[in-house]
Amino acid sequence: MLSLAPSGLGQWRGSADSLFCLCILLEPRDVALVNWCFSLYPGVSICESILGDGLLSHPGSPLPHVTCFLWSVNGTPVDFSTDGRRRLSGGNLIIGHPDRTWDAGTYQCIATNSVGTILSSRATLWFAYLEMFKSQTRSAVSVREGQGVVLLCGPPSHSGELTFTWVFNEYPNFIQQDSRRFVSQVTGNLYIAKVEPSDVGNYTCVVINSVTKGKVLSSSTPLVLRTDGAMGEYEPKIEVNFPETVPAAKGSAVMLECFALGNPVPEITWRRANGVPFPSKVKVQKSSAVLEIPDFQQEDAGGYECVAENTRGKNVARGRLSFHAKPQWIQTATDTALAIGEKLLWECKANGKPKPSYSWLRNGETLATEGGRVQVENGALSIAAVNLSDAAMYQCVAENKHGVLYSSAELLVLASPPDFTGRPLRTLLKARAGTEVVLECRPQAYPQAVTLWKKGNEILHRTERILLLPGGTLKIINVTKADGGSYTCMARNQFGTASTTGRLLITEPTRITQGPTNMEIIVGESIVLPCQVTSDPALDVSFSWVFNGQLVDFQQDKTHFERVGGIFAGDLMIRNIQLGHAGKYICIVDTDVESLSAAAVLMVKGPPGPPSAVTVEEITDSTAQLSWMSGRDNYSPIKGYVIQGRTAFTLGWQALDTVPEVIFGNTLTATVVGLNAWVEYEFRVVSSNAVGVGEPSPPSAKTRTEDAVPDTPPTDIGGGGGTQSELVITWEPVPEELQNGDGFGYIIAFRPVGGATWTRAIISTPEVARYVYRNDSIPPFFPFDVKVGAFNKRGEGPFSSITTVFSAEEEPSVTPGGVLARSVSASQIEVSWRPLASAPERVLGYEVTYWEDDTKPDTVGKVRVFGNQSSVNISALTGNSQYFLTVSAFNTAGTGPASPSVNATTKKASPAQPPMNVEWTLIGAQLTLHWDPVVAMETESEVTGYQVSTRFRHGEVKTFMTNKTTAELTLPANDDYLIQVRVLSEGGEGAATEPIRIHRLSKHFGVSFINCSLKSMCLVRLAQPLVKDYAP
Repeated sequence: MLSLAPSGLGQWRGSADSLFCLCILLEPRDVALVNWCFSLYPGVSICESILGDGLLSHPGSPLPHVTCFLWSVNGTPVDFSTDGRRRLSGGNLIIGHPDRTWDAGTYQCIATNSVGTILSSRATLWFAYLEMFKSQTRSAVSVREGQGVVLLCGPPSHSGELTFTWVFNEYPNFIQQDSRRFVSQVTGNLYIAKVEPSDVGNYTCVVINSVTKGKVLSSSTPLVLRTDGAMGEYEPKIEVNFPETVPAAKGSAVMLECFALGNPVPEITWRRANGVPFPSKVKVQKSSAVLEIPDFQQEDAGGYECVAENTRGKNVARGRLSFHAKPQWIQTATDTALAIGEKLLWECKANGKPKPSYSWLRNGETLATEGGRVQVENGALSIAAVNLSDAAMYQCVAENKHGVLYSSAELLVLASPPDFTGRPLRTLLKARAGTEVVLECRPQAYPQAVTLWKKGNEILHRTERILLLPGGTLKIINVTKADGGSYTCMARNQFGTASTTGRLLITEPTRITQGPTNMEIIVGESIVLPCQVTSDPALDVSFSWVFNGQLVDFQQDKTHFERVGGIFAGDLMIRNIQLGHAGKYICIVDTDVESLSAAAVLMVKGPPGPPSAVTVEEITDSTAQLSWMSGRDNYSPIKGYVIQGRTAFTLGWQALDTVPEVIFGNTLTATVVGLNAWVEYEFRVVSSNAVGVGEPSPPSAKTRTEDAVPDTPPTDIGGGGGTQSELVITWEPVPEELQNGDGFGYIIAFRPVGGATWTRAIISTPEVARYVYRNDSIPPFFPFDVKVGAFNKRGEGPFSSITTVFSAEEEPSVTPGGVLARSVSASQIEVSWRPLASAPERVLGYEVTYWEDDTKPDTVGKVRVFGNQSSVNISALTGNSQYFLTVSAFNTAGTGPASPSVNATTKKASPAQPPMNVEWTLIGAQLTLHWDPVVAMETESEVTGYQVSTRFRHGEVKTFMTNKTTAELTLPANDDYLIQVRVLSEGGEGAATEPIRIHRLSKHFGVSFINCSLKSMCLVRLAQPLVKDYAP
């Protein structure tokens, strides 16, 4: 089935049998016509009536729809009543079982509705096919080696574009084209420029229809070599050439073929006859045998030459490409509505080559001229005075031999009496006295109506102040109160009359009584710009403000702007003014009849803007000369500058010392002093004025100071310790920012105290802070003078002050005596010994080592005490456990021999149960506590008493011991207390009760008795009524 839809210019292809198929040869573009859309979509049977922007119709009339579609083939209407294979679906023409004989041709759609008739573009339906080769044997072709040969293809009958290939000997061994072999896509022939022995064999031409994709193969053509010797060399002979004139369409891809026979194999080159080089889009293919020119344009037209050349000579083929283009619209007619009697002028223009001719259609029929009233000339249509019968659909047709264009437009002829419905006079028009008033009388009328003006019942005539303008407009100059009143415009044409009435009210001028004035203000303050008016009571007054040309949006920026004032005031309040609020403010007063304005300039003073272009002009190891550009002074002169700097070693920006010390506002250079050598600095400048300190400038580029000899020695020189025959020296490393250059290191110098010669050592690692000197001749604990200096690649810096450091000492060799141990509690053992009165080595203190038994090495612990202390408490022990203990002397060299071990067993643990059932009674300041006695368990120490602790509000704690289960305390007045009771035993302190919180009542309330317990409520007895303190 074939479906044809109204469309632009196009072609359809159909299929009649197994060798035919249906496809699109040329996809037409959509053509927009008035009221209809014609598009080619084969197989789609939808063509809807499209009505819209360009449609003209009378107000209130329904949009017309397509009521009839007709089709013609080769100019003959299709008779659907007798043709059973053809039918309409919507606007589509559907052909069942298309036939090449009956259905090929040119089709056109005719569409009609109540507005008129138009024709679609024409489209051609044709059928692509490819018949079989005749089954006959082809004669052998006999050639000499070195000779050129042409093998003819002779394609069978066909329709549609063909492509050609050749098979050598057997399928699918296709011939590979090169400089010696070429297959023309124009003739289909195979050309061999110079035959070689390898070319002997059978050749078959393969033809493919590009539309149907059908493929047929010819009979094979044998190629044999003659035996009478090889062919000698000869000049090129061009066998494949292009016509003398080749027509080429605009935008098409042009292919020119050129191939020559010859010995040696000729070389093909291309050139333009005028010598102009080829543009970059031109491509040469298939060993230069094909010249392709894509997107052909006017400038590509002209002469082209193909040159075939070998060592025996050359030959040239010439031809010309001619440019042609189908019409394209430049200007088309548009839908037009005219009043009866008016003149119509439509003009359509199209370009193309050759130049298109024009004709006009009216409702699908050729438009005939009517004397002088209807004229058609070179694409222009004019109708001198349109009448109702001229209303129709018109089409301009532009045509040359390469294509046809249709452009459609509707002419609507209007005839109606005057009507003011759409444009009545305003019911009330206000005007200020002294101005001019314009009243327009513009009824809708076809043809144009004649107008008459009345004031009240009196007809108005032209005077010096009252002007009756063409088109019905009334203008009154310099109006006064007397001009107020009722005005009526009356309109008449041949179809009827109509009128409209409005009232004119003359008002007094509006005046701005107080407007804004120029002001200076400081950032952060708030002001009110006044705008107050007097106006006629009959007028509506509105206020608006414009800031620097932009209307102030009070909703968007309500943080800063607010309208204040009454009905006749539009004052503007600006809160927390910023620098960006400086500029011109205009108050605009709008009424029904006029617009007034008053302006003022607001100058906002603020801290200076940031300086810019901070540049390091010159730098040394400790100074930097800077320059900069000043920022905006923000209406307050700049008083001075401060230079700040930062490095990788500082926390943020820091103020720097400068010369001059004080930088005044008119100075834009300064020298920064006191910088560290070999450090990368950034600088910025901060300016200030009478208002305040501004934002800092952007930082300068990072710049490194020059290097210098170190000027800061290491600090905290010390040392000592180590192992035998060692002198350990330590120091605080010099920070990187004080090293002053690369190659930084330390010089360690030392000598025996009282000696004259210094021993020096060099350390080249800046982070190292320790040096060990080893020598067997060093006595133990011998004093040395030590100093440490610094150096870098620029030289040596200063040394530190001399410090005395002792060499390593020997560990003690004597054991303390009189070691005793006793249990203090469940977790503590006290160890005592007799300090060493004298020893060959220095004793810094004593070390106590303890453990439970030899099978538990993880229970070993050590405690050290310094000086001549002779005892220490070992804590955090396990209750009811035996511990072994030894004592040793120690110094920096290590620990001496241990004393014989002693042992002690810790006491049982304190009872874990706290005192229970605690009750307390408070009478005045006297607190009495009672609790149940605590009975120790078998694994716990016996109870020896109780401890009562009182914590005061300010943190002081007082304790009271008793071996009873009661206690009496006297509590100071006006304080809060926390009281706890805990058990005491040989194992130490046991668990405590929960805190008892006692809050002292105010002295204004007399409390005679309070009785409480931890598990019950309190009974409180007041000594006097509560209202006593409030009596007058």
